[in-house]
Amino acid sequence: MQKAATAGFGSLELAFEQHRSELIGYCYRMLGSPFEAEDAVQETFLRAWRGFEKFEGRAALRSWLYRIATNVSLDLLNGRERRARPMDLGPAREPVAANLNALPEVTWIEPVPDGLVVPADGDPADVVAGRETIRLAFVAALQHLPPRQRAVLILCEVLRWKASEVAELLETSVASVNSALQRARATLEASEVSLDAPPSADEADPELLARYVDAFERYDMDALTALIHEDATQSMPPFDLWLRGRDDIFTWWLGPGIACRGSRVIPTVAANGSPAFGQYKPSESGDGYEPWALQVLELADGKIVELTFFLDTDSVFPRFGLPARLDA
Repeated sequence: MQKAATAGFGSLELAFEQHRSELIGYCYRMLGSPFEAEDAVQETFLRAWRGFEKFEGRAALRSWLYRIATNVSLDLLNGRERRARPMDLGPAREPVAANLNALPEVTWIEPVPDGLVVPADGDPADVVAGRETIRLAFVAALQHLPPRQRAVLILCEVLRWKASEVAELLETSVASVNSALQRARATLEASEVSLDAPPSADEADPELLARYVDAFERYDMDALTALIHEDATQSMPPFDLWLRGRDDIFTWWLGPGIACRGSRVIPTVAANGSPAFGQYKPSESGDGYEPWALQVLELADGKIVELTFFLDTDSVFPRFGLPARLDA
């Protein structure tokens, strides 16, 4: 009897695990944090374990897990301020140190490794769509939506569920789902965020990326000028300062950011559908290199159009498999 129960639990655990990656992706789009998304999915599985006797197979297991994950995410979002990127909070400002203001960690959209939320062995079209809809700008735009609208849009537009399926999951009417979807689309359109994404990490020109790494390590502004678009943007969470335009970016790099000169830059797994690199600054002791930022680059038309430097290396670097420091 005990062996049969153990076998039953084992098969159920395996059935849950088959959906872990897509559920983390769903919760990440809802919550804007891979750490919270993983916790939400773990809570989803716990609730599913406890309530499995009531499940009775009346709905597909996948749909049932999504219903639980939605409720967990809505609980977490209840009464909480939305996550954002620096450009969501105000205009670009001058590249001077006096404009640096660190805001609480909970404010920010956090980067996620593609492999955590996009099944690598999925249908190629689904993989492409998955990467496009974890882009930093898209996830940030989702946070502008009220939580239930956010769930409706992700389920309908990203996961391609039918309105009737979403209505059943949310225990509401099809008309209510269609109304929420229409309002959510209008909000996204106003934010000028599109699903027409720039090249993903897989499609990015490897020669351009290699040239960028070489030029950044040499701190060669002339070489970088040929790679970075003149209207590029840069942000540095947890600071709310963001910069618009290559000239201001270089003014920062040669001014308050001059300590980045001599950095090492090493490639890592893709983040949010984009190429990503670990940046290590020379140690003040002169012995090796210390972690400084996860650089996430967005490319378009053969140029770098956006640079996001995530500075919380204590939490970000382990998630991306980056070493704690580099030897000289």
